[in-house]
Amino acid sequence: MKSKFLIVVLIGFVFLSNCTSDLNNPDVCFQENVLPIFVSKCGMSGCHDPNSKEEGYNLTNYEGIMKGIKAKHPLQSEIYREISGSNPAMPPANSTQLTSKELAYIKIWIKMGAINSSNCSNCDTSLYTYSGKIKPLVDLWCIGCHNSNNAGGGYNLSTYAGTAQTAANGSLLGSLQHAVVIPPCLKTPPS
Repeated sequence: MKSKFLIVVLIGFVFLSNCTSDLNNPDVCFQENVLPIFVSKCGMSGCHDPNSKEEGYNLTNYEGIMKGIKAKHPLQSEIYREISGSNPAMPPANSTQLTSKELAYIKIWIKMGAINSSNCSNCDTSLYTYSGKIKPLVDLWCIGCHNSNNAGGGYNLSTYAGTAQTAANGSLLGSLQHAVVIPPCLKTPPS
């Protein structure tokens, strides 16, 4: 049970410290992450630029790209099928191929709904507020040893300031990741 809690708290603090919504499925912004891939790898003269429009696709703008995308369904999207797999049909073999990171960005963007987004933020702090998500967990699991009357290890987690300071200096995350070995409810860390 305690290990499940540590995982939940760790995830919460990772969100607050790294400000990413999901490490395995990060936010992908069309204008900043996806469009440049299509423009640089597909939108050159003679291929999928506004003049050539090979196979009817202009892959230099959102509208043109969306002609071959089925939002939320990368494997049902003609463009994604053409650029992915072990032997992708596009870009042609003599052109610079897409990297695994570029393919991941495109796939994630499609799964997210293929929205024409710009100036995206990887951090939605409204989802992970201290009072709404973190404090209840800290109160349940940590306050017994880390409060104003008994600041185990010198860490008082009964206030936002104390929790934020402990998170900022890395002690909280280090403890949750077992990088810092401190026995439960020890008043001072071992020397």
